Amino acid sequence: MIKFTKMQGLGNDYVYIDCTKNFEDRKINGYDISYLAKIMSDRHFGIGSDGLILICKSQIADFKMVMLNQDGTEAEMCGNGIRCVGKFVYDKGLTDKKEISVETLAGIKKLILYTENGKVKKVAVDMGKPILKPTEIPVISKEYPVKNLKLHALDKDFVFTCVSMGNPHAITIVDNVENFDVEKYGKILEVDEHFPKKANIEFIEVVNRNEVKMRVWERGTGETLACGTGASAVCVACTLNRLVNEKENIKIKLLGGELEIKWDDTVYMTGNAETVFEGEYLIW
Repeated sequence: MIKFTKMQGLGNDYVYIDCTKNFEDRKINGYDISYLAKIMSDRHFGIGSDGLILICKSQIADFKMVMLNQDGTEAEMCGNGIRCVGKFVYDKGLTDKKEISVETLAGIKKLILYTENGKVKKVAVDMGKPILKPTEIPVISKEYPVKNLKLHALDKDFVFTCVSMGNPHAITIVDNVENFDVEKYGKILEVDEHFPKKANIEFIEVVNRNEVKMRVWERGTGETLACGTGASAVCVACTLNRLVNEKENIKIKLLGGELEIKWDDTVYMTGNAETVFEGEYLIW
């Protein structure tokens, strides 16, 4: 039996496991975590989620977040996922602090927890500084920053701005994002040869200088209802292209809800975090 908590931030849902006391050789109860991510995330035969997130001990921060996609691959960071980490550790009594640090593959992230009636309701995350150097995103381009990457998929041409928030993102403007076929083009663009480590693909529509609509195709997962690092990258990309007001809160509207993103040297993201249900997973 593996105890778990299903949580979501703007519909970006993950299975969370407390590994602060039981996590050796990247295994839980003897099972490899990549294998667990695949079977537990399956929406037909498992719990159903966008992936698996483990809360572990850290030598350099309050906690460590280990994140795996549905396909078992490890990801650097997830903005929606890390907000739920903040709620998990506070609500479960693993900490009584309202400002915590979390170690990720994308570096240490600082979280501010906002509570109501003793439970975390919203979390603000310092997402760090965006990475714009093409070799560090990574993306194959001689441009710096990368604001004019032209790619072709099937019957369409796209122009991308590329940003890393610890994981690679490629942002492009489309007409009527609500009706755009994200799956048709996202699965092709994700693995384009210009992205050595694949890329998360954001399709956006700029509503005004303080509001952007966004849909995201996440590498290794597919389209999700929300992506915190993606929303952060969108704010940066729109600022670089002078499509939104600089150093102001930008409302990013995703399928799962809204995030407030502000880029002022570092990127700040504020959004909700919710517990869906808890249980025990039995591996047959």
